[in-house]
Amino acid sequence: MQAVELESGQTRNAGRPRCPVARESILSATVQLLRKTSLRELAIESIAREAGVGKATIYRWWPNKAAIVIDAFFSEALPRTSFPDDGSPGAALEAQCAKVIDVLSGPLGKVVAQVIGEGQSNEDVLSKFREVFEQHRRVEFRELFARGIQEGEFNSNIDVEVASDLVYGPVWYRLLVAHQPLDTAFARILPKLAVAALRVESAED
Repeated sequence: MQAVELESGQTRNAGRPRCPVARESILSATVQLLRKTSLRELAIESIAREAGVGKATIYRWWPNKAAIVIDAFFSEALPRTSFPDDGSPGAALEAQCAKVIDVLSGPLGKVVAQVIGEGQSNEDVLSKFREVFEQHRRVEFRELFARGIQEGEFNSNIDVEVASDLVYGPVWYRLLVAHQPLDTAFARILPKLAVAALRVESAED
């Protein structure tokens, strides 16, 4: 079993089974703490105390606090930003994009903004974020986009990565630059405009 180096200089065995209850307590505690403090000021000791677990328990499962924060963000955000199972691909994408805007407009938006900010000087943090994001939302978007092409709704000449950036890029831009709010008006307008740009009759060859 592969050993992983921790911030403390200790090592743990990768893939060791986690107690679901303790894991959820740790992730929930992390989100709660980040509503009151910054990522840089957040301490493993504070997470352990808030979750009612020992530091050793945390270090068995995560190599550093950034990894905890990333898992905490996705554990909260993913269930709230799922793609609808029914309706057309375009309608599903519009609904899901609106959910993303709603989630990122709240406390979780501040959490992930700190993670991305930390990632500008720490490639490991950004790499971890991309890895988790890739496993979930990017894969689901690709599947939905492929279905939209198959059903004749989306233009097959649009690269899937460009399509994803077209839909979600403005959301991340507003979150990180904060030149305009992630408000209900934006959540109503952007998804419709983005999906319209992906449709066969709108996109250029």
